[in-house]
Amino acid sequence: MYRGRLKRDLTVWVEKGLLPEATALTLLSEFDARPASFSLGKVLMILAAILLGASILLVVASNWEAIPRLVRLAVIFAVIWTVHLGAAVMLRRDAIATAGGLLVIGTLSFGGAISLVGQMYQLSGDELTVMYLWFAIAVVSAVLFRSGVVAAVAGFLSWGTFAAYLNIYDARWVGLEPWVVPLMAAVVIGLVRFTGADRVRHLAYLLLLGWLTWLYAVNENFWLALAYAVGGMLAFVLVSLPLSQRFTLIRSAGSAPAFYTFLVAVIGLFLLHVELEHGWQFVALALATLGAAVLAIALQGRNNGAVRYLAYTAFAVEMLYLASVTVGSILGTSSLFLFSGLFVAAVAWIVIRLERRFAMRNPEAIR
Repeated sequence: MYRGRLKRDLTVWVEKGLLPEATALTLLSEFDARPASFSLGKVLMILAAILLGASILLVVASNWEAIPRLVRLAVIFAVIWTVHLGAAVMLRRDAIATAGGLLVIGTLSFGGAISLVGQMYQLSGDELTVMYLWFAIAVVSAVLFRSGVVAAVAGFLSWGTFAAYLNIYDARWVGLEPWVVPLMAAVVIGLVRFTGADRVRHLAYLLLLGWLTWLYAVNENFWLALAYAVGGMLAFVLVSLPLSQRFTLIRSAGSAPAFYTFLVAVIGLFLLHVELEHGWQFVALALATLGAAVLAIALQGRNNGAVRYLAYTAFAVEMLYLASVTVGSILGTSSLFLFSGLFVAAVAWIVIRLERRFAMRNPEAIR
């Protein structure tokens, strides 16, 4: 997809005389020579590792009644040591895909080993303790081998830990344990920065979104929804300002912080719609929702497609909802669309003027 856009851009630049044809061909060849971000072989290798690791877990779950305990323990620890030593050898040979597959098998085998020890010696503990320990082992393995694949496994284990908590405590807030979830998300983000597995960051962001949604389900109130809406928009504006790009942490995260902070704001606005259904507060909320969508498009619409489409969706849904609420009055509905159209047109005019003025002062900024 990106190669197609690049080829079209290079063709246009050559036709306009901005770039020699030989240079365009050289640039395209250099792009083709880069390692592909997607490799079917690597994907199949990881899938094979997951299946092999799952088979080990299933064998452990069957209890191996016919095999002596010490033999069972020796076998599973032999598997762990063998695959990790094999991964080290593969890394030295620059066989990244094979090493990643072996590390996945090793990390899954650790979970089997923990369960096996608990079965054999009837150690006290619960499913949540096992998940904590399993997650910690995955983090250590990801750091020692600097493996993005194991960082992804740690990300999925963080989700598994959250699911285990909800299952054990029947989705209730108990003690301080719920705070472990955002802590695990922070650890996964740290692994992303350390290993360079950029796509894994979405597991951490989605875990935080799931945790915030569950937090509202446990404590349904107006002020928490308002905190999501206001806090999300403030964070979105902060990460969208040019000044924020001076911070390496934000710049290296790409477009994800803007999208997820705006998504938190949209979730907060949706929850506020549940809390407020009538009166002037509802009208103010509707205007705030439309204004948030327009602001998101103004700040990130040009360079962030995810934010742009989310803002379009929020704007369209809000307009349809307002139309359904005011459907009893055709005149009221038409007036709503009239004033909304005038408002958006005024905002569009202001944004266009600001963009032109900014482009005249700093031509490089639009490139």
